[in-house]
Amino acid sequence: MPETKAGEPVNPVITGRVLRTRRETLSLRVDGRTFTVCVVTVLALLAVMTVTLTTGEYPLSVGEVLGAVTGAGEGAADFIVNTLRMPRLLTAVLVGAALAASGAILQGLTRNSLGSPDIIGFNNGAATGALTVIIVVGGSMYQVAIGALLGAVITALLIYLFSFTRGVQGFRFVLIGIGLNALALAVNSYLITRANLYDALSAQAWLLGSVNGRGWEHVTAAALALAVLLPLALYHSRALAMMELGDDSAKALGVGVQRSRAVLIVTSVLLAAFATAAAGPIAFVALAAPQLARRLTRSSSPGLVSSALMGALLLAAGDLLIQRMFPTAQLPVGTATGCLGGLYLIWLLASEWRGKARYA
Repeated sequence: MPETKAGEPVNPVITGRVLRTRRETLSLRVDGRTFTVCVVTVLALLAVMTVTLTTGEYPLSVGEVLGAVTGAGEGAADFIVNTLRMPRLLTAVLVGAALAASGAILQGLTRNSLGSPDIIGFNNGAATGALTVIIVVGGSMYQVAIGALLGAVITALLIYLFSFTRGVQGFRFVLIGIGLNALALAVNSYLITRANLYDALSAQAWLLGSVNGRGWEHVTAAALALAVLLPLALYHSRALAMMELGDDSAKALGVGVQRSRAVLIVTSVLLAAFATAAAGPIAFVALAAPQLARRLTRSSSPGLVSSALMGALLLAAGDLLIQRMFPTAQLPVGTATGCLGGLYLIWLLASEWRGKARYA
């Protein structure tokens, strides 16, 4: 350390240029890692998609698949790819991305790893709306989708109103959501018991969450929802990152906390609602994908793009796994995500408990 003539130490002067350079270097390092994780996730997703389209009861070559996709295919290959496999695959990819983005938003807003649409109650609220249409009205697929959307919006509105006390606190938001989630489950069970046998079987199959038999109308609805809502969430991602520091810190940095929170909650609800309308209430993808993305990117918050890609990979891989393990049973993908997600939830809670015990 430099000294004065009297031998007194001189504190080194750290200029704004040095601090700015260090921040830029850190930002580049973090962004570089996030970019690498996203690229690897995309490559893994492309590999899963290739295996899904080329294998099965009727194996196809990559050339046959490409011919069918580009419109040059003929006969059986064209039917297998464009009617059976591709709509199911794309529905899984888009629904997984929508659920994961919804979970990333909620986990950022609540600053809680349990902040997920399937834990808080958005998914089961959407299921209540859809079951009402299926059992009471006997509506079409589009009416079921509208019912799911309304159910999720009403559930989110109730959670927001009940948890609002001079603002919305993340912990209170999660607790109110868990309570309404239990209430929605009870209502769903009651609706099924009051239905006739055919409607009850249809409703129960829908409740498991599945991409079996999905068509291009499901792909179109999910794609339009992502195309509109994901850019909106990305536009507010800076406000989301600031709010993770706390409301007071976010306000000091110029963020309109209540307005940004309301927009992000609505975006999260709509993403979960459209995903549920397309495939049913698929569990744990929204919970696990943002946390896996955060750990891989070593980011302080769940990134929306990395989380969406991770969710797409998880659901597409889960559907491929269950297709190949049970080729004749046609089990819904919700059974696979439920089993794996339950194990993940146990691990997550155990990790949280160990962390709190270490610093107690």
